[in-house]
Amino acid sequence: MTDEASPKSFPVSWDQFHRDARALAWRLSDRKEGDFKAIVTITRGGLVPAAIVARELEIRLIETVCIASYDHQSQGELDVLKTISEDVANVGSGDGEGILIVDDLVDTGKTAKLVRGMLPKAHFATVYAKPMGVPRVDTFVTEVSQDTWIFFPWDMELQFAPPLRGSGD
Repeated sequence: MTDEASPKSFPVSWDQFHRDARALAWRLSDRKEGDFKAIVTITRGGLVPAAIVARELEIRLIETVCIASYDHQSQGELDVLKTISEDVANVGSGDGEGILIVDDLVDTGKTAKLVRGMLPKAHFATVYAKPMGVPRVDTFVTEVSQDTWIFFPWDMELQFAPPLRGSGD
């Protein structure tokens, strides 16, 4: 989905994103299954929420899986640039049990499906979720419609925004 194809946009400020990522940590802290031994974050979008969740849940072992799929406007084919290290993949039972996967957003679920295949028993958490991706994650904070484009704070600059109606005069 491109920004031009989407009539809805959801700009997220740094403050809002921090609050939402902490809300994700609160939800995860209430789990009865016990503590997570490691976080695997999907780069690049998952880096910021993973840092916040790691701090809040006192998780020190953090790994990245690097997957390219988006440019600044659309999702394309998935390209795995870096896989999960064996040291982290083998934490616990070796199938992802005890591992928390963190990303900023689940959109179509393609990336989530790929990472789930790497760690099938991991707990998958995202800050935001769209309907097509919801079945792929275990925990999320906010659901937005499939036709909404989320503008994350690391992708924006401060600038004038015209009003929705009228000329702004």
